[in-house]
Amino acid sequence: MLPYALIDLHCDTLTALTAEDAPLLDAFRDPARRGEAAAALAGRVRETNTLDLPGRHFSLSTIPEGVNWCQCCAIFVPDELKGEEAAAYYDLCQRSFHRQMEALADKVRPCRTASDIETVWEQGRAAAILTVENGSALAGRLDRVEVLARDGVRMMTLTWNGENEIGSGNATDHGLSGFGREAVQELERQRIAADISHLNDRGFDDFLAVAQKPFAASHSNARAVCGHRRNLRDEQIREMAARKCLIGLNYSQDFLRTGDRPAVLDDLYRHVEHFLELGAEDCLALGSDADGTDVPPGLDCPEKFAGLYQYFLDRGLSQCQAEKILWQNALDFFKRCGI
Repeated sequence: MLPYALIDLHCDTLTALTAEDAPLLDAFRDPARRGEAAAALAGRVRETNTLDLPGRHFSLSTIPEGVNWCQCCAIFVPDELKGEEAAAYYDLCQRSFHRQMEALADKVRPCRTASDIETVWEQGRAAAILTVENGSALAGRLDRVEVLARDGVRMMTLTWNGENEIGSGNATDHGLSGFGREAVQELERQRIAADISHLNDRGFDDFLAVAQKPFAASHSNARAVCGHRRNLRDEQIREMAARKCLIGLNYSQDFLRTGDRPAVLDDLYRHVEHFLELGAEDCLALGSDADGTDVPPGLDCPEKFAGLYQYFLDRGLSQCQAEKILWQNALDFFKRCGI
């Protein structure tokens, strides 16, 4: 049995670098070499449809027939890139996204609203939403929020693991900056959902004092089940449920379980059970982190992502609960946020 639809809140497939690309990113950080590196990266951007490559966790060609798919495609900006170099790297990647949307138009269309998603599904194609991982893409400038909105960005993590102009990620212990607080308000004004995955606990508390609209944790699990600091505390989960937010289950081995044993599907389900116990049934979704992390063999391709529907039913979830996790909660969230 296949679900009516599947919405995945986070993958790194768009900007996942190959081994030969990595030195180009190092060169991009050097102002003296940036022009040369940008030209080389731009060449890769022009030549490579990263969203349809074989052998990756996500590829448009491997979406199972009959599944209405929506993929949130993140522009991941590494912590090493700061200021205008981060903005330039973001711009390079957003051009890649839009070029691929044209090149692969028979398979996928870019979407900016929930209505767009439903329209594209009716056409029998996959939907793609542009997102950003790491608020360093703003380069510390509020006016860049409007730039991202014009480009079609609909969700942005405030940080990655380290620090940027907005605040601190889970590898550090500072909270939001003054600019970060202003940025949250401007994101809400521009209808870009704030994403607190990677944000540290102090930053989360600071964020709650500013946020007025529902927000997301696009790829985060439960810390009570797996004690990694990237996962959410119970009180954070309860607060998000109360605010009608959205939480995407992360398939990363490191965030599913502790210890040396490889993670399996049942480890993911332990997180599902815990979220449900905390009252998060209406805000639980999928956030695979595909092509950005190590995932279990049972969650390494779109066919297996879609197989979660039957797996959840076999574990005792109702059809309604399974559909909420796979697509309904995410679609409802987009509508609540005016996306």
